[in-house]
Amino acid sequence: MHCAGLGPNLVTVVSVLPSCNDFFGIYQGESVHGMIIKFGLSEQVSVVSALVSMYSKLGKLDSAILLFCCFTEKNNLMWNSMISGYLVNNEWNMALDAFCKMQIEGVPPDATGIINVISGCRHTKDLHAAKSIHAYAVRNRFESNQSVMNALLAMYADCGDISTSYTIFQKMEVRMLISWNTMISGFAETGDSEASLMLFCQMCHKEVQFDLVTLIGVISSLSVSEDAIVGESVHSLAIKSGCNSDVSLTNALITMYTNCGVVEAGQQLVDSCFANTITYNALMSGYHKNNLSEKILPLFYQMVKNDVKPNLVTLLNLLPVCQSQLQGKSIHGYAVRNFTRLETALATSAMGMYSRFNNIEYCSKIFSLVGERNIILWNAFLSACAQCKQADMLVHIFKHMLFLNVKPDAVTMLSLISACSQLGDADFAACVMALILQRGFSAKDLVLNALIDMHSRCGSISFARELFDNSVEKDSVTWGAMINAYCMHGHGEAALNLFSMMISSGVDPDDITFVSILSACSHSGFVEQGRRLFKSLQADYGITPRMEHYACMVDLLGRMGHLDEAYDIVRSMPFRPSDNLLESLLGACRFHGNSKIGESVGKLLIESEHGKSRSYVMLSNIYASAGKWSDCEQLRSDMEAKGLRKDVGVSLIGMT
Repeated sequence: MHCAGLGPNLVTVVSVLPSCNDFFGIYQGESVHGMIIKFGLSEQVSVVSALVSMYSKLGKLDSAILLFCCFTEKNNLMWNSMISGYLVNNEWNMALDAFCKMQIEGVPPDATGIINVISGCRHTKDLHAAKSIHAYAVRNRFESNQSVMNALLAMYADCGDISTSYTIFQKMEVRMLISWNTMISGFAETGDSEASLMLFCQMCHKEVQFDLVTLIGVISSLSVSEDAIVGESVHSLAIKSGCNSDVSLTNALITMYTNCGVVEAGQQLVDSCFANTITYNALMSGYHKNNLSEKILPLFYQMVKNDVKPNLVTLLNLLPVCQSQLQGKSIHGYAVRNFTRLETALATSAMGMYSRFNNIEYCSKIFSLVGERNIILWNAFLSACAQCKQADMLVHIFKHMLFLNVKPDAVTMLSLISACSQLGDADFAACVMALILQRGFSAKDLVLNALIDMHSRCGSISFARELFDNSVEKDSVTWGAMINAYCMHGHGEAALNLFSMMISSGVDPDDITFVSILSACSHSGFVEQGRRLFKSLQADYGITPRMEHYACMVDLLGRMGHLDEAYDIVRSMPFRPSDNLLESLLGACRFHGNSKIGESVGKLLIESEHGKSRSYVMLSNIYASAGKWSDCEQLRSDMEAKGLRKDVGVSLIGMT
């Protein structure tokens, strides 16, 4: 047009300026601005409004403000452009000031201006300002404006006031599709799946045609309620309506099915659609939720094979399930190569991964590479120190954290308490206790439970009990911490009495509490009580016994000479017994001189272990004690044939 010698008019420039935001940039925008001045269009309200909008969206807010301030006769269009510009640049207070100032200057806001400010309230979650804007809309008769009312619905829902949102919805004379969708999604986000589903049924009853957004909202609510049967019905409805090919709906369905425990349905959806990164991430998260972490890495390999690029969420799903440090380093390396900056979430996850492999050096390097360290990152590093048993380093980092005026939180205190427990230093524990009281963390249940454990490990069992007695609300973890404290100090009878008090108070024990109380029975030789507790584990509380529960019972029965019963438990276990459990029973067989069961247990242990000499030596000693010298010699020969050597003992007595 310009080359043809034709000059732009008002309509031309107003049409061209938005394209500078979407397709070009600031240089092209400034060039168009120069042309506007050249052709004498810079005094037109619509043109200046378009320029204000363009500069704001390109991040040049100062230029937008300068243009706005230099223009004398400002109408609604001009004010709306400026308010929108403030919001685009996250200047919420300036947008609200402009909204108030336009009224002072005698320009009453129109529906567009009100909707702009409402969107700002949604973004900032400012409920007080939201109610003020709502009151203004009512006073100025905007209740009949559907766009304003729908914006108010969404604003209250996003601010967490779903009840007010629903009240507005009920008063609306005309409910558009967007109104129904806002309420269905709003109830889904607050976890009220029943209300979300009820609205969907009402919508269908009133013959309002749903769309893709409606279905995603309903499916999201079913992800919270974990109702797979209704979810399948909604899925069928999506297929009938032809919406099932949309990848956003597929991702919502995968999340819903995996949250409901129907993982196979989620897998089938991934296999049957053109999966994107979010699709794979949804299934990975589902595997995490359903304790199927072993399936995450194969899914990642499938993702790479299908040329789907992983993102930050993918890596956060992968790092916790790495089976080796080398695998973790590969994923960490990919993150370093493909992300311009190390995100806090990725750094904390990587530190968690390396701490599992006891590599505190790499955790320290990652921590030092992150520029902006928030409390989450500090806590992750402190937790890594605790995981790697680096109590001294943890204390040093904590002191440095305080020196930099970083305010600790309850999670920080848990790591510090863990360091105290590792050091076993009663004086240092007293210092930590004083700090916790000073900072006001003692009222938090997690901190209190950790303090009980810390003081018991530092030898202050009486102070641990004092903390327990002074706690107002005792949950199963609090009771379990005190029971475990008595167990560590060999106070089996006190542990049993406390367990009885726990049951009488109406608190059901969890699986960890049962490990502690069974261990207390084992160390105190309470056979009958141990039998009764082990039987009640599943019969009374529906807890499936884990390896630790079986190990406690086998240890108890073995210590007290009930070897036949202990061996019966080993044979009845639904999974293969651990080496530690078998070694415990084998040691009991040797102590009580039962070579028959000892031989059977020893053979189980030899079959389960690879390349360890300890099991051969223990079984050999049992043969020797029973006078079975030929079996003893044969076992020693097998050891030599496999290249196994007995660990050499070292004594420091007599050394100078």
